[in-house]
Amino acid sequence: MSLTKGEKNCITDVTGVRVGHVTLYEKLNDADTVCTGVTAILPHNGNLFAEKVRAASYVVNGFGKTNGLIQVDELGTIESPIMLTNTFSVGAVMQGTLDYMLDQDKTIGDSTSSLNLVVGECNDSYLNSMRLQAVKPKHAIEAIEAASTDASVEGAVGAGKGMVCYQYKGGIGTSSRMVQSEGDTYTFGVLVLSNFGEKEQALFADWNPVTLDTPDGSIMMILATDAPLYDRQLKRMAKRMAIGLGRTGSNIGHGSGDIAIAFSTANRYSHTNKEPTETMTHVRDDHPIINQMFQAVIEATEEAIINSLRAAETTYGRKGRVVEKAPL
Repeated sequence: MSLTKGEKNCITDVTGVRVGHVTLYEKLNDADTVCTGVTAILPHNGNLFAEKVRAASYVVNGFGKTNGLIQVDELGTIESPIMLTNTFSVGAVMQGTLDYMLDQDKTIGDSTSSLNLVVGECNDSYLNSMRLQAVKPKHAIEAIEAASTDASVEGAVGAGKGMVCYQYKGGIGTSSRMVQSEGDTYTFGVLVLSNFGEKEQALFADWNPVTLDTPDGSIMMILATDAPLYDRQLKRMAKRMAIGLGRTGSNIGHGSGDIAIAFSTANRYSHTNKEPTETMTHVRDDHPIINQMFQAVIEATEEAIINSLRAAETTYGRKGRVVEKAPL
């Protein structure tokens, strides 16, 4: 039996989580089109550096250029917005996010430690003139400042503007599921940046194959939850996102960067706490609720991918290329 969806069926069903987009689209000439953008996911509305969230990542296939995962897996926390963009714009988005964070917290790099930024990417060069590097640091700041708890816009928006999924128009998709146990209710929200697959691989539709010379592709999968999970448990959740991906039909190709990042808004980690020990409450690994949580992650990931296709519109890109809206 499928689990209940959240009210918005969105990652922002997790209280405090915000999403913002900046979309860039301009036909420059017959050869070049800017068709790209930035998406920001903020785990809460406070100081992300001072109040870090427990987190983990899982690399399903590592043909990707995501920044910041080494420290996430070493320390089990995230201390910045999670940013998404195209492959060649990781540097610009890092710079803009750094500028934003330094402005928010004057202690970073001065009276306290440095900062770990998390930026994920997919290759949108089929539609976007990626070599032009149209994304600038200011666009990262604008995406962060535009973030809200409203239901996220999906499809060809933000970082998803130029993405292609199953050879139809992909991009941003999101979904959520609720888990209930012994009077407690927990929310699991997923947001994806979909950019992978061939039509004949899709398990949820009967599409005729076509020749579209796109790269193997990638997907960024972001999981948010308010369940009290710590980093090892969050990595277990992140691993299950690969099952949701596989349910749609992906064979996780050689040249695909398939990256999952999971965080919990419970049990925040205070940067300023100087006590030598701390206590936190977390879900028991052997409690049956864990299996329900796995199910929630898998279902939300699968639907988020399909929603990214359902919401996207036919998009015209560089060199006269057109990627059609999926017939869903």
